[in-house]
Amino acid sequence: MTQHGAALNFRDFVDDLLARGDAVRVDRTVDLDLELGAVTRRVYETRSPAPLFEAVSGGDAGMRVLGAPAGLSGDARGTYGRLAAHVGLPPHSSARDVVEKLVAAMHADPVPPTVVPSGPCKENVLLGADVDLERLPVPLLHQEDGGRYVGTYGFHVVQSPDGRWTSWSVARTMLHDRTTLVGPAMPQQHVGMIREMWRELGRPTPWAMVLGAPPAALAAAGMPLPAGVDEAGYVGALTGTGVEVVRTETNGLYVPANAEIVLEGCISADGTGPEGPMGEYHGYSFPGSKPQPLFHVEAMTFRDRAVLPVCVAGVPPEENHTIWGTMISAEATGLLRSAGLPVDLAWCSYEAATCWMVVSIDRARLAARRTTEEDLVRDIAKVLFDSHAGWLVPKVILVGSDIDVTDIGQVAWALATRYRPGTEHVFPDAPGIPMVPYLTRDQIRAGRGGKSVMSCIRPEEFDGEVHGRTASFAGSYPEEVRRGVTENWSDYGFGKA
Repeated sequence: MTQHGAALNFRDFVDDLLARGDAVRVDRTVDLDLELGAVTRRVYETRSPAPLFEAVSGGDAGMRVLGAPAGLSGDARGTYGRLAAHVGLPPHSSARDVVEKLVAAMHADPVPPTVVPSGPCKENVLLGADVDLERLPVPLLHQEDGGRYVGTYGFHVVQSPDGRWTSWSVARTMLHDRTTLVGPAMPQQHVGMIREMWRELGRPTPWAMVLGAPPAALAAAGMPLPAGVDEAGYVGALTGTGVEVVRTETNGLYVPANAEIVLEGCISADGTGPEGPMGEYHGYSFPGSKPQPLFHVEAMTFRDRAVLPVCVAGVPPEENHTIWGTMISAEATGLLRSAGLPVDLAWCSYEAATCWMVVSIDRARLAARRTTEEDLVRDIAKVLFDSHAGWLVPKVILVGSDIDVTDIGQVAWALATRYRPGTEHVFPDAPGIPMVPYLTRDQIRAGRGGKSVMSCIRPEEFDGEVHGRTASFAGSYPEEVRRGVTENWSDYGFGKA
């Protein structure tokens, strides 16, 4: 019996998007060389429905590609609809709704996966000499890219040698040849940590990659959960049921049973190949390739008429911001709240390309805390910059809780009117991800620097006072006036409110 529901079955997710008009079938043949990438990029930038490419210029006949699986919608009533579907929420859910559900799952008991004997991912099985990655519809996404990227919206599955930790983690992979992929496995990433455990034993790392995964599983794989935590248990807590998994053909790992495509094999202990360049999530493509680990594919299993999801990274928002940024936001919110700090919500503004996190501070709790700006900044920096979530995001902006941090317009207004020069606190020794574009070569080599906390908390807010009232529809009129205006909106000639 196949597990169903948009959060637990990628095929159901696609069908639901099509049914509500947030995906469209593209029936004309689309070229995998750049045309597919260009269409998907324009979808992000126009907030159009996700394109389901039914016919493409390469790969096995019948295989399909879904672009922009978590792009934003142009329908204001369902801006975050694709993102909400990943976590089992209705399409009209807000960004805060998504974050709060993710945080709640962090505090729920893990629900372990359910092992089943087989599943849709086993409808086609290719082993050994039959493996050919070029049977997949792998696109060239940007004209600057150094190759075709198959793993832009999938996750790695690896397990520690003692079997105690199974990690699902997101990292890109590029086609190297018909049986090999190449991609990063940084030592700070969980896939890199587990690979190092196997290298110390002198052995390659048993590995699988899941493409077209249950959307909740993909979201969890992109969440910076602490090392040692199994993402599968978190998926169960998030969805309320254990995700169904099936044993791989070759190496004893377990993967979601209804995945669209599963690649199996090992990560080389020492072998590398050139990877990149690639259009990056910060919105740039830098020249040159880097030697990265090789992923040897020894088996391919896939559904009939499999759907390969792709993210075309670049100027935000795309999935690196909508999925990864939201998962980072949830982890940071949970960490800061658990530390007893007066935090309302932490949010990685999509438009900032995961380069900043805006943290709203509950003004009543701040005043009761009787703290100073320096102490508040230090306490927040200690929690965040010592965490995996804080390693990923270099800049933190503090605002009062009257600001909706999920609204970039309000954040820009707060920055312009509340930031006082001199209230940015720099943390040059804090560790950080080396992919941030503005880092110097020395900072990249050291893996430190480029970190700051900027306070837009006005001095009087620390004493529980607020000078000045926000002049806005919400702030300048009594509730009965606002209610009447809203109810009469169409009578004014503006259409439905």
